[in-house]
Amino acid sequence: MMAHADALLTSARATEEAMLTPELRRDPKRVRELLHPDFVEVGRSGRRWSRDDIVTALVNEHPLPVVTDEWEAVQLAPDLALVTYTITGPGQPSRHSSLWVQSDGRVRLRFHQGTFVAQE
Repeated sequence: MMAHADALLTSARATEEAMLTPELRRDPKRVRELLHPDFVEVGRSGRRWSRDDIVTALVNEHPLPVVTDEWEAVQLAPDLALVTYTITGPGQPSRHSSLWVQSDGRVRLRFHQGTFVAQE
């Protein structure tokens, strides 16, 4: 059971990191494969995004370099992982959380939320 958990957490984090790369983000076929059919995102702006919204937005974005930190991955259920991290780079830092589900031997992103870090 522990090996399954480790594999889930490792796969979820690695796939999350891959989702931050310009190469993957510009590949709509690959993005669709990684996003669960019922995927939802709540962006840093508070906007709700669907799977189709995100695929379209990522293909057209002009990504800026970012630095990630504070990575954590926690198993919430046998086939569900929570991945959290922070992003810094141009603009205000933000915290991110993602729920990854595993089925058919692969992980897919089911939910993502980004929230700006409060400026003190």
